[in-house]
Amino acid sequence: MLKRFSLQSFQNALLTVLAMPQVLAFVPALCLAAFWLGGDTALVVVALGLPLLFSAAQRLQPGAGPALATHMRPKGLLPRDVFCAEIEYLHSTSRATGEDSACIVVSLDDFDDVEELHGTAAADYVAGRFCDRILAVIRSEDIATRLSRNTFLIGLRPSRHLDLESCIQTSGRIQSTVEEPIPLDNASLYLSCSAGFCLHSAVADEAPDGWIEAARAALAEAQRNGPSTIRAYSEATRRRSVVHINFRKELETALETGQIRPWFQPQVSTDTGDITGFEALARWEHPSKGVVGPQVFLPFAEQAKLMDKLGQTIRHHAFRAMRDWDCAGAVIPRIGINFSSDELRDPSLVDRVRWELDQFDLSPDRLAVEILETVFSRRPDDVITRNVTQLSKLGCCIDLDDFGTGHASFSSIKRFDVSRIKIDRSFVSNADRDPSQQQMVSAILMMAERLNLETLAEGVETPGEHALMAQLGCHHVQGFGIGKPMPVEHTLDWIKNRRAKLGGAPRIGREMGRKS
Repeated sequence: MLKRFSLQSFQNALLTVLAMPQVLAFVPALCLAAFWLGGDTALVVVALGLPLLFSAAQRLQPGAGPALATHMRPKGLLPRDVFCAEIEYLHSTSRATGEDSACIVVSLDDFDDVEELHGTAAADYVAGRFCDRILAVIRSEDIATRLSRNTFLIGLRPSRHLDLESCIQTSGRIQSTVEEPIPLDNASLYLSCSAGFCLHSAVADEAPDGWIEAARAALAEAQRNGPSTIRAYSEATRRRSVVHINFRKELETALETGQIRPWFQPQVSTDTGDITGFEALARWEHPSKGVVGPQVFLPFAEQAKLMDKLGQTIRHHAFRAMRDWDCAGAVIPRIGINFSSDELRDPSLVDRVRWELDQFDLSPDRLAVEILETVFSRRPDDVITRNVTQLSKLGCCIDLDDFGTGHASFSSIKRFDVSRIKIDRSFVSNADRDPSQQQMVSAILMMAERLNLETLAEGVETPGEHALMAQLGCHHVQGFGIGKPMPVEHTLDWIKNRRAKLGGAPRIGREMGRKS
């Protein structure tokens, strides 16, 4: 056993020596010795045989990988296929030698905001600088590739000194370098990045792809905990990742099976008390968890690129509800539907909305396109601008949602032909008892009057808030004090009771009774 081990060790040592580039320095001397001892025949044999011997030694050398030797590995950012081959080499080398290595995934925080505020060319420039700074931090023997414009994957070469602390330090150095200001348009842009990493020892039994996915799971956890965060992969990370993956699959199934649909919150006139519309609010009627609010599942929908599908689902149910109300004689003037930034970037959005309205025989003026003020306050790209403008020209009402939270400019309000602003609930809450709140609401209403805009106060919960909004001249109110969001099957009863309170019984008759 000892003899076999010694022979194997000798063979490995010999192969290692032959594979070293320094051995090439002895080739002329070996050729000269062969000619001196054996003449022309020996010279030819040695000259032809030595290259084959060196090549075989490199291929048979323990731990030899696709790049063969560090000095032969491509420098800089690697193409994905080359990186995948190299990561397999790191994986097998770590398993063979017992030395640890690591995968690190680094992503620039709020990169979409950079593009929305400064444009595509500026975003490309920032992404390039981000790449340069990452390559400047990692060692020359480490490898890197681009997963997306703002996300990079790094492989650290095996080392006996590599551990959790050194990975944290490497990630921290990357963050410090990235956070240096980037000159842009005669100004300085300050950005941050999040990082997730996985030591090879944590997933030694996994395939290389599983190693990479573990690092990506660590990044996802870092991003969920805020910008400029570092997280290491652990068993707890794996469990949480599985939970998130399963939740995302549940969400996809819920959209397909109709578990996600709109609930409707009424909006009424402060002048007459009449119902002036409903807002369609997404709810997930989960079979075991009950009703799940959008604050829970919307982040998953955004990550899974399901916002377009969610928007189509909500519009379909909302338009069908409008048609059913019309058939029951309970005509509702308008329905408000929220449109996400992802939807507004879809070049085919306007044609799709036009077709959906036609499908339910609804005129465009009965749709209120609700857009968050944060979308208006940023510099929208050409597709968003064109879609909002065309929806307005189609005849849809444009509602500026959560007004007062996103710093939308007057030029944006005019450019997008806004019909109505929805005053955020943070200004409405306790306005009847807080003079400073009342002053803020009064200022917003005065501005809206000068701009000839309708107004709606959100989050009205008490009779005092309702009365104050009416006194200050707000046109519409919405909130728990008026009515809570309700499924469509409860809306006709609510409409009937509301109109009965106002003294004008609805002309719904037996058709309404059948539908309720």
